[in-house]
Amino acid sequence: MAKVKAPLFSLGAAGQIGKSLVYFAWKGLNVVREHVTPSNPQTAPQTTHRAIMTAAVAMVHTAQADPTHPLTSADQVAYSALAQAKGKIMTWFNQACKLWIDVAIAVKTSIVYAGGAITDATVGAFIAYLYFYEETPSDLAAGHFLFGTSETNLIHSEPADTNPGSYVYINAADLSAFLTAGIKYYMQFRPDSGDPCEGADSGIYNFVAE
Repeated sequence: MAKVKAPLFSLGAAGQIGKSLVYFAWKGLNVVREHVTPSNPQTAPQTTHRAIMTAAVAMVHTAQADPTHPLTSADQVAYSALAQAKGKIMTWFNQACKLWIDVAIAVKTSIVYAGGAITDATVGAFIAYLYFYEETPSDLAAGHFLFGTSETNLIHSEPADTNPGSYVYINAADLSAFLTAGIKYYMQFRPDSGDPCEGADSGIYNFVAE
């Protein structure tokens, strides 16, 4: 890229000349570079990866548009917390899509989670729900909710009940063995090892126990 003064004997120029040179403005400067046609070989791996990415984006949008249990700001914060726990700097959307892609590449069923809510944070009668959108309906069979005092310290586990093809939940469970009222906790759902959706973890939610 070269800087030019009075490009083409004008005060400014933009566009290409005969697919040879391209003139454009860049950071207040008039510059010119060689015209380059991006390579797009459409290899089988590229085509497969693009199809997975397209499916991921479509499912996130499906979850956002759900009229009953949509993907809300709480779910976005949870996905952002998951990215932070993984040491990644990325948006919640990119984290949700990356997780979908990683699971699909591992030949498992990908999931987008939404509608996550702790409806009763009482330590002796804890209630939580988390809705999900699967690549293949009703594949998710079993999983656990993990709890801890930080995003990276989820050391306590509670089996989840599953409503196939719809949501996972904890219903009035006594979690007083590891939850203390007044303390902030983090919670994540993970499909069990060997489950068709293994690796398709949720974002990381937070709450204050009561």
